Amino acid sequence: MTENTKTCDKNIILFVGTIPQYVIDNIREFEQAHNRRFRIALLYNKKDRALKDKKLVETYDIVIPCEFDSADKITEALCPYKKELLAITSRQEKTIPHLKQVIPHVPYLRTPTAKSLDLSTQKVLMRRRFRVYDKKITPDFVLAQDAKKATRKKLEEKLGFPVIVKPAGLAQSILVGICFHHEELESFLKKTFIRMRRIYKETNGRGEPELLVEQFLDGQLYSIDAYITSRGKVTFCPPVAVKTGQTIGFDDFFGYQQITPTLLNKESIEEAECIAKKGIHALGLRSTTTHVELLKTEKGWKVVEIGPRVGGFRDQMYKKSFGINHTMNDIFIRIPEKVVVPKKVLGYSAALKFFAKKEGKLIKLTGIKKAQELKSFYNIKINKKLGNRCLYAKNGGQSVFNIMLFNKDRSKLLADIRRLEKFVSIETK
Repeated sequence: MTENTKTCDKNIILFVGTIPQYVIDNIREFEQAHNRRFRIALLYNKKDRALKDKKLVETYDIVIPCEFDSADKITEALCPYKKELLAITSRQEKTIPHLKQVIPHVPYLRTPTAKSLDLSTQKVLMRRRFRVYDKKITPDFVLAQDAKKATRKKLEEKLGFPVIVKPAGLAQSILVGICFHHEELESFLKKTFIRMRRIYKETNGRGEPELLVEQFLDGQLYSIDAYITSRGKVTFCPPVAVKTGQTIGFDDFFGYQQITPTLLNKESIEEAECIAKKGIHALGLRSTTTHVELLKTEKGWKVVEIGPRVGGFRDQMYKKSFGINHTMNDIFIRIPEKVVVPKKVLGYSAALKFFAKKEGKLIKLTGIKKAQELKSFYNIKINKKLGNRCLYAKNGGQSVFNIMLFNKDRSKLLADIRRLEKFVSIETK
C-alpha cells in the first residue's frame, strides 16, 4: 500500500481549538509540494461565542461543535469521523484540558497520556515530578494556598529572597511577579489571591487556584521546542533566546523578545538539551511537540517550565531561520512519520510583544507604519484599538501588538529592533 493510499482513507487532522491562518497555509503548502491531501478539522467548544463568526469556521474543511463536559456528547461529535482521523493536536495552552477530555474517545490515535497533560499544565504537579526525577534540574519551591503569616514565614525560611510567585494553573505570565523582601511578598500574595479565582474562571485555569513560590535565579532565559515519539525519542529544534519584560524595565514577566539562532556554542546547546530531555521524560510526555523554557545560570541549566504544545511564534521563526516546517512536524510526530529538522541557518528571526508602559485606556499608538517600512519587517498583529483597556500580562492583559522581523544579517536585524524600540510610542490614560 502506498503512502498516498494510506492517507486517502485517514486524512483528517483534528485540531482541538482554533489555529492561526499560517498553520493552515503551512499544511496547504506541504500538500502541494508532496502531492498529498489532508482535511483540516476544528473541534471547538459550543459555548465559545467567538466561533460563531462564519469567516473563521469557513477556513476549515470540517467544523465540529462539541460539549466537552459530556463524554457522550464528545463521542457523538466524533462518531461520523472516527475512521478517517489521522492525527489530533492542540495548539493552545487553554485548550489542552479539552484535548485531555477527547483522548479517551480516540484510542487508536497516538496521543500524550491524560496524566502527562496534567503534569505539564499544572505547575505544582510539574515541580513535584521534577523533584522526584532529578531535583537538580529545577529551582526549589513551596506551594502557597493562602497569604497568612504562617505561610509567608514558611516561604521565607525555606526559599529566602528574591522569589518568583506564579499561579499553578495559568499561562502567559498572568499574575506572575517577583518579590525581593517581606513587605513586597505580603502585599503581592494578598492581591494575587483576590484576583486569582476570577481569572481562573475567565481563562479556564488548570487545577485548584493556588500559588507556586520558587527561588528566583539570575540567568539568561532560553526556550526549545522538541518532538517526542511514542517511545520517548526526543528530537530538538534550535534554541531561542528570550528577553522578558523585566529586562527592559517592566514590573512584569511577559516574553518581550525572542531571537533565533542564538549565540550559544555546541556544548551549551547539548547541555540544555540534556536537561530538557530529563524534564520531558520526568513528565512522561510522548507523541507530542513540547515547548521547554530553560534558564542558563552560573550553576548550570535549569528547567523553568514544559508545555505539551508548540511554542509561540515558532512556526514562523523556525521556517524563516531554518526552513523547518514546524506545523507539519507537530502532525508527523502523531501519525507517526519522520520529522525533518534542517540545521542550516537561513537568517535571523525576532518576535516581539509590545505592552503599554502604564496600565489604562489606549489613547495613542504611533510607529506602526514606520515598523512596516523596516527592511527586516515580516508581519504584525495589532491586538488593541484606541479606547481599549491595556493591562500588564501579570494582571491578565494582552500585548498592544506583536511583530516579527527577519534578516539574513544578525547585525542588521538588531539595528532594526533598536529602531523599532525608538519610534514606537504607546500612550495610555
